[in-house]
Amino acid sequence: MQISSRFTIAVHILICIETFKNDYKVTSDFLASSVNVNPVVVRRLLQQLKKAGIVNVTRGSGGTDLERPAGEITLLDVYNAVECVEEGELFHFHENPNPLCPVGKNIHAILDTRLTKIQEAMEREMKSVTIKEVIDDTQKLINNI
Repeated sequence: MQISSRFTIAVHILICIETFKNDYKVTSDFLASSVNVNPVVVRRLLQQLKKAGIVNVTRGSGGTDLERPAGEITLLDVYNAVECVEEGELFHFHENPNPLCPVGKNIHAILDTRLTKIQEAMEREMKSVTIKEVIDDTQKLINNI
């Protein structure tokens, strides 16, 4: 199981928006050059982030900015905006465990509660980190170069 790169690309995009907003028109092409992906990937993510109320996108070459302060956007907000994971569904179970096998017939009872607790812990941690904190860490690294 692996969370897709959509999440880390979305965080990268948000950092770039805030880092470069005063110096450049932050377009999907500009963002794609930083992330090193096709601009179509960036546009899809921006649509998802816009739908979640995280970014504001001006059509054409108008650019992009954050819809609300970076200190009010958490990593969990970003994750929920761009990952296709239903609530409580981070871990996908194999479809048909063998009901005649003692392990197969009990696997859900064995793992369901544990996996739910693991997902909840991850989400709590993600909720505790804001985009502002990540941007601040980025600025520290940039200034030390």
